[in-house]
Amino acid sequence: MQKLQFPALSGSKSGSTRRRILQAGLTGFSALSMADVFRLQAAVTPSKTAPRTAIIMVWLRGGASQLETFDPKPEAPSEFRGPYSAIDTNVPGIRISELLPNLAKIADRYALLRSIAHTGGGHPGGSLQVLAGDPDPQDKLMPVLPDWMSVANYVRRDAARSLPNYVAINPVDRYDNFTIAGSTYLGPSFEPFAVVGDPSNPSFEVPNVGLASDQRERLGRRMQLKSGFDVLRRDLDTSGTLSAVDRFETQAMNLLTSPQAGQAFDLKLEPASVRERYGMNAWGQQLLMARRLVEAGVEIIATEFDGPLCGRVQNWDDHSVNQHVFDAYKFRTPVFDQAVSALIEDIYARGLDQRVLVVVTGEFGRTPRISYVPSSGGGVASGPAGTVQPGRDHWPRVNSMLFAGGGIRTGQVIGATDSKAEDPVERRVGTGDFLATIYKHLGIDYEHIAIQNFAGRPVPILNSGAPIHELQRVSS
Repeated sequence: MQKLQFPALSGSKSGSTRRRILQAGLTGFSALSMADVFRLQAAVTPSKTAPRTAIIMVWLRGGASQLETFDPKPEAPSEFRGPYSAIDTNVPGIRISELLPNLAKIADRYALLRSIAHTGGGHPGGSLQVLAGDPDPQDKLMPVLPDWMSVANYVRRDAARSLPNYVAINPVDRYDNFTIAGSTYLGPSFEPFAVVGDPSNPSFEVPNVGLASDQRERLGRRMQLKSGFDVLRRDLDTSGTLSAVDRFETQAMNLLTSPQAGQAFDLKLEPASVRERYGMNAWGQQLLMARRLVEAGVEIIATEFDGPLCGRVQNWDDHSVNQHVFDAYKFRTPVFDQAVSALIEDIYARGLDQRVLVVVTGEFGRTPRISYVPSSGGGVASGPAGTVQPGRDHWPRVNSMLFAGGGIRTGQVIGATDSKAEDPVERRVGTGDFLATIYKHLGIDYEHIAIQNFAGRPVPILNSGAPIHELQRVSS
């Protein structure tokens, strides 16, 4: 297996000696320990401190239907509109699907973008366009550009933190055998701290975070013994490299032993009423953990909504061969509606709405015209194999996104689609515009930062796009 290469910002002057030492002996990502991750972060020059804003992204793997969520078309012909009606929200003129009654009550707390479009018609291609700005419409087994989460983690790195800066709760990383997100040439040290499993399970816990006091004491004794040997190594080190490495090993220890880290991930510290308000299920508790983490100082959080709560195929890919699209929405939207509305309400109630931006999206929308083919198998929201049932297919020509918090003007709809939700007819937005909006909120200079790729060539973090001006901050 080849050794990994870890670049620095274009034009940086990181010490090549230290970088070679840190790379020596690493044979692959599987060999990295938590301490190794922090050591590798030492190999790049710290960036200028950015404003400490944060983002929570809720990723709907498979692509949600705009018609069954945020852009219903109740007046469209029957072969397009589906069985569900549109309902009024608490903002005059804004209507969303009747399947989202809780979100309808708080439309003044979010903005809807109904006119984002791109050319990636497959799950990998669509995901890479939305998450990384890759303009190529083709599916790829692996991304060639780092996703925005890893870029933000790279630019906003802070070696003094006891908590990770990027946490993925049910990570956004794969679609079947395709990798749809990753750090690519940034190196694995900028991958997320991953939380896996169902946080609503009574036995759930995040390993290697916040050890009990007796465990911390035993670990401390071991580290004291180790430090005695390290003194000899430092005495022999004339470059200062080993002392720097030791600081990052200490940082890994901080995460392992920090009471703050342990508390941030511990949902049992929340009142039962709060946990129930989010929903005692995987999606609700994922978002509750996200809120706890941004309060504790984590700045980049991505969480994926998939699994059994979606229906038989465990994602939002509602082809009729997979599941009955309308039964699937009736099954999953109560959980989605409760969890997302609780997060938005909490962000505002706890005074996080100026700092934290919530984004809800998937890789694309769904075909407005309903298709009918036989099911490939029975299960939740799907008839027995051979049952002809309705579905909606991939549709990158239009998608809907939700934005809340972040100091933006809420209670608005940006863009519009035609009478069948097939194409934007007003304020078409591209994925570069979406990513520019994300970077601007995080205080990242997306117009000037370039990062060296594996070939040593500086690659801009964004090739095109401008922030969506309707989502610019209006208060501070």
